[in-house]
Amino acid sequence: MTGDLQSTVEEHAQAAGFAAGGIAPIPALDSAEGEEQAAYFADWIAQGYAGEMEYLKRKDALGRFVRSSLEVAVPWARSVIVCAAPYGGGPEYPLSTDPAPPGTGWIGRYAWSGKEAPAGPPVPSDYHKVLLRRLKRMEVSLKASLGEFASWAYVDTGPLVERAFSAMAGIGWTGKNLCTLNQERGSFFFLGVILTSLEVPGELRATLPADRCGSCTRCLDACPTGALVGPHQMDASRCISYLTIEKRGTIDPALRAGMGRQIFGCDICQDVCPWNTRARRKPERATADPELLVREPLVNPQLSTLAALSEPEWEALFFGSPVKRARFAGFRRNLAIAMGNSGDQSALPQLGRWASAEEPDATLRETAQWALARVEEVRSLAGGSGGNQKMHSRQEEDPELV
Repeated sequence: MTGDLQSTVEEHAQAAGFAAGGIAPIPALDSAEGEEQAAYFADWIAQGYAGEMEYLKRKDALGRFVRSSLEVAVPWARSVIVCAAPYGGGPEYPLSTDPAPPGTGWIGRYAWSGKEAPAGPPVPSDYHKVLLRRLKRMEVSLKASLGEFASWAYVDTGPLVERAFSAMAGIGWTGKNLCTLNQERGSFFFLGVILTSLEVPGELRATLPADRCGSCTRCLDACPTGALVGPHQMDASRCISYLTIEKRGTIDPALRAGMGRQIFGCDICQDVCPWNTRARRKPERATADPELLVREPLVNPQLSTLAALSEPEWEALFFGSPVKRARFAGFRRNLAIAMGNSGDQSALPQLGRWASAEEPDATLRETAQWALARVEEVRSLAGGSGGNQKMHSRQEEDPELV
């Protein structure tokens, strides 16, 4: 193999439609780095931070966590290509932490994705499929350039922690909220991965990005459910994204008030990050990806409108969208919590119907009963004027982040 491998990967990534790409070697399981990664993962599982995500706890025949090391999960792999694609639009779109219209909820901006339609507004696009198509094109072009090698492309479904390899591939450093941060792009980008049999000699390895979080702890301080238990340490069982997407059944009442108006995913720890404030001002953010456009109806949607949807209507609205992962039952549960936290009395009739004995979904029924009481609690705390939609103020840039 000749030439600069990192430059070759970067060129092919951009040609396939990604903003950035890099390649990183896979640490051997018995190396210092490999042992450190495996120990960190095992401790994280032992702390109970994985919640009900049983796939993270799977072990191999030797009792090793499959996701603790790629050497365990994919023995033939020698390197990882990591590619990044921005999402969520530019500064013309609000932050979840900005003041919002009364009675609105928040859907994580990564799930706003849509693609151009022949007529009318963008229709849903699943970023998994969008990125996978690009990765497949990249596989073909790289093999034409470098020769044949074994490979496996995927988005979010493989047995590795992407952020660890995104740093080693030069995409960005791991922030204190565990998101990959890039000095120019912030953290609002998807990651796609290609496992390969390519060897990456020491002289061809990417330069590790410097950690530029400094002394800033805004992401840790802003998390309303206390999921960020320390720098680079998350209790996923308390994370609003986990609760609104992965968690099935009843959500711990002690966490519901902190969920605010989030109905699918959460952007709070990213919205308060000064690096994202800077990135949103970059001219390139104004260039929309035609396959990852913003679907306007998903930005600060009215809770009452979503709550009135029948299951077929909900299926149609989110067909092909990541929101489907929450399932209809989970989505309505999330809506009930957000409606309770809104303190909006106009939500009482809908909550009353869900809380009645006629509602067959026991989880929704109990959650709505909690929400009815929560509406009055929020109104009382707000002096009878309803809930305050502003959870955290927009953060300014931190002069220490240089």
